Amino acid sequence: MIEYINGSIGELEPTLAVLECAGVGYGLNITLMDYEKLRQKNQAKLYVHESIREDAHDLYGFLTRQSRDLFRQLIGVSGVGPNTARLILSSLTEGQLVDAISNDRPEALKKVKGIGGKTAQRIIVDLKDKIKGAEISLDSSTPVAGEVYEDAVSALVMLGFNAQSSKAALRKLLTDQPELTTEKAIKLALTML
Repeated sequence: MIEYINGSIGELEPTLAVLECAGVGYGLNITLMDYEKLRQKNQAKLYVHESIREDAHDLYGFLTRQSRDLFRQLIGVSGVGPNTARLILSSLTEGQLVDAISNDRPEALKKVKGIGGKTAQRIIVDLKDKIKGAEISLDSSTPVAGEVYEDAVSALVMLGFNAQSSKAALRKLLTDQPELTTEKAIKLALTML
C-alpha cells in the first residue's frame, strides 16, 4: 500500500497531478481544492488512496491526511464512489463538509452536482458519529492541520498514547507556538500527557 508520494510536480490539471518521484511519474486524481493550493508549488507530498478494481488501478492524492480520511469515510457510504467523494471534496471545504454532517444539513450536500436528497441524508446518517469521534478541525488552514501536527500525532500514537489526548495536547501547543518543529512538538506534548 502506498501511504504518500513526495516529489516534484511534473504535470498539473484541475483533476490530476503527476508527481515525479525517483524517475517515475505517478498520476493522482486530486480535488479542485487541492489543485488551487498545488498551483503555487513545484514540489508536493500527497497522501494516497489506492482504488483497485478489475478494470482500473486508480490513485487519489490529498494534501492532508485529514482530507484523505474524509474521502475514505465518504466512499464507505453506500452509493458514494471515489469520483462522487472527490466531487464532494472539490465542491465543499473540509469545514463545510464536517459542518453539514455534524449539524444535519443535507441542503449543503445537495448543492453538490449529482447528490440528491437520499444520498445526502445517507451520508449524514452514516458519518455523523464517525465525524464527531474523529475531531476533525473545521479550519484546515490552522496550524493543527499541518504536517507537523499530523506527524507528531502519528508518533505519539505509535508510542502508545491515546490519540484524542495527543491531538488535544498538540492542538494547544501548535496554536500557541505555530513555529514548532515536529521533534519539539512531540517532546513538549510528552510533558503534557
